[in-house]
Amino acid sequence: MQLRNIALTAAALGLAAAPVAAETYRAAAPVEASSELAGQSDLFFILGVAALIGGIIVLATDDEDPVSP
Repeated sequence: MQLRNIALTAAALGLAAAPVAAETYRAAAPVEASSELAGQSDLFFILGVAALIGGIIVLATDDEDPVSP
């Protein structure tokens, strides 16, 4: 019975310590290429503005005739 309690305690401590160890390892990782999309920001901005303008035009146009007479 005591061996079972020791094993359960060791397993619980291992599960509790795993995220802390992973966080420490991840924080120490070096950054080599911080942003590969740095040159693409203008393109994404232009596409976003075009999509916004297109959405406004679609919502603002009222070319539909009423269905009821």
